[in-house]
Amino acid sequence: MDLFSLTPAAAVFLALILAGLACRIWLLLRQSASARASRDRVPEAFADAVPLDAHRKASDYTAANARLGIAESVVEALLLVALTWGGVLAAIDSACRSQGLSGVWLGIAVIASVFIVAFIVNWPLSLYRLFGIETRFGFNRMTWKLYLADLMKGLLLSVVLGLPLIAAILWLMQAPEGADSVRPTGEYWWLIAWLVWAVFSLALAWAYPAFIAPLFNRFRPVDDQSLKQRIEALLERCGFTSRGVFVMDGSRRSSHGNAYFTGLGANKRIVLFDTLLERLTPEEVEAVLAHELGHFRLKHVRKRLILTLAFGLGGLYLLGWFAAQPMFYSTFGSATPSPHVALVLFFLILPVITFWFVPVGSAWSRRHEFEADHFATRHSQARALASALVKLYKDNATTLTPDALYSAFFDTHPPAPRRIARLQAIT
Repeated sequence: MDLFSLTPAAAVFLALILAGLACRIWLLLRQSASARASRDRVPEAFADAVPLDAHRKASDYTAANARLGIAESVVEALLLVALTWGGVLAAIDSACRSQGLSGVWLGIAVIASVFIVAFIVNWPLSLYRLFGIETRFGFNRMTWKLYLADLMKGLLLSVVLGLPLIAAILWLMQAPEGADSVRPTGEYWWLIAWLVWAVFSLALAWAYPAFIAPLFNRFRPVDDQSLKQRIEALLERCGFTSRGVFVMDGSRRSSHGNAYFTGLGANKRIVLFDTLLERLTPEEVEAVLAHELGHFRLKHVRKRLILTLAFGLGGLYLLGWFAAQPMFYSTFGSATPSPHVALVLFFLILPVITFWFVPVGSAWSRRHEFEADHFATRHSQARALASALVKLYKDNATTLTPDALYSAFFDTHPPAPRRIARLQAIT
């Protein structure tokens, strides 16, 4: 389809793409400028804990990631235009049909081909982030051998887990009379598809800690006896039962330190990176662990899961409605309506819409972080949590001077100055 002969609906959507791209670039430029403006002066609140060299490193790291973010945003927008109005999706669909494929197999072939195209286009920037920026700033410890092994495992998991789910959804979308038409919304195929997806998502969340994560990392129980006793006492105070607290060999891939909560039911567990334990005192580890427990005890994990399932239901309903509209296909450069084209188009254009709701999700996430911090101060020391966070900011090269607008739009964690100030007020 010629970009100069777009329908009014297509022109509106193209304007949304350009507006989103312009907004993202503007915010990234603001973030970079904010970090560089204070490069040679550590904020007073951190002057005693963060050396000037570490502050400069964080400023340069933030600016480098912002520049890469701009490149990624441009490539993402160009890929979207190429796949839709540029005719790439239509060409892939036509090529697969010419091989005699039909039905679910045709859909899988088209979706897999689009995935491969997107992967190839984005791969150079992904490599630059890991072996360029992360290596330059001393964070990357990934060898090419380990990187390729992770890549192959990830692709294999995508095939084993993803293809059956896609095949099930495509089968549900097909009309009784043939694979090249879509079930009308009134048949509620989208509701059945949502139930399939929901069960799959819950099963995956349950299985991830015990069966999937160990394919990539090694996990071991905490072996420091004094730290183990401190953790067990904390778990008892918080009323938390799980398969345990595990240490992950994150140092094999990166020097970044982190901790996270994962899993459902009997498989729920808290994971501490070994790089985290190398830098924090037992008192600080306890405070970080109390923060992670706060997310569980305050039902943040459950709330996010419920919201994800609710949005999934709404998304599949919209997919069902759009898939039955011939104009949906012609608007985005596809002449032949089909379940797989509807699915690809929907997931291509969805981020363009949801981008404008990112600040809402970010604000909600920051609120949860503050709540988890407050929970941690009731079961550990606020001073220890503050000192642990400052160490993590320094070691992970997190900017201490983020741009306010960028932070409000994208940051899922509170800005360092606000978060530390709140904890210091408690101490």
